[in-house]
Amino acid sequence: MESQQQNSVLRALADRAAIERLVTDYLRSLDERAFDDDWARSVFTEDASTRTPAGTHEGAEAQLTSMREAMALFARTVHFGSNIAVDLEGDRATVRWNQLSTHVLGTPERLFESGGHVDAEAVRTPDGWRLRRMVLNITWTKGDPPVLPGRP
Repeated sequence: MESQQQNSVLRALADRAAIERLVTDYLRSLDERAFDDDWARSVFTEDASTRTPAGTHEGAEAQLTSMREAMALFARTVHFGSNIAVDLEGDRATVRWNQLSTHVLGTPERLFESGGHVDAEAVRTPDGWRLRRMVLNITWTKGDPPVLPGRP
């Protein structure tokens, strides 16, 4: 294998590893409640768009606000991501992962669980890879979901 080709392969492997780490760090941050003022910009681009059961949110600041509100509904959570698939196209990547989420609502007897997958787009920025678009697609749920802020 030529040196230039080896460098290309190594860069692709490093990019995939960085994106997988971004997804893992994002999921872990949900459970650790690590939503300081820099949190959104460590995960998302300034123009990020996300769609979850909590709604559609545009921009990094909206990601921070919506996540703080949504996660405040739960006493504890565990988010598990697997089968992270990354398709690279230069400084852009499509990303998909399976996600299982367990949410404790106040007492251990009140659990809300969900499973599905996330479709996302990541882009290379001067600060590393960030998510520009993310859609959480819920396939199944178990238990009663909490009432989301601003909804009946």
